Amino acid sequence: QVQLVESGGGLVQAGGSLRLSCAASGRTFSSYTYGWFRQAPGKEREFVAHISRIGHTGYADSVKGRFTISRDNAKNTVYLQMDSLKPEDTAVYYCAASSALWARNLPDFRSWGQGTQVTVSS
Repeated sequence: QVQLVESGGGLVQAGGSLRLSCAASGRTFSSYTYGWFRQAPGKEREFVAHISRIGHTGYADSVKGRFTISRDNAKNTVYLQMDSLKPEDTAVYYCAASSALWARNLPDFRSWGQGTQVTVSS
């Protein structure tokens, strides 16, 4: 399995931007599909974005056009650029890895990071 460590969370005002990073170690980075998920207090963990081995991306409707997922195989890192942030984006954000060719459901992801807090103030 791959080990994942997220960073880049913090407090930002509405309309601002943050970039989350997910550093991976362990088995071959490039062979995994990666996803970002988030969990707000009292809510279930939900899908945010994913990127396949060859760079195909997908997004939740709630973040489409505002968030961008990318990967740098040379640096073993996945990124989530978050622009035009809203208070409803406040959550703990998790990075996850899947061995499936294309995955966006929680059970498809077997490796998870510890999460990073994102708080958007109004």
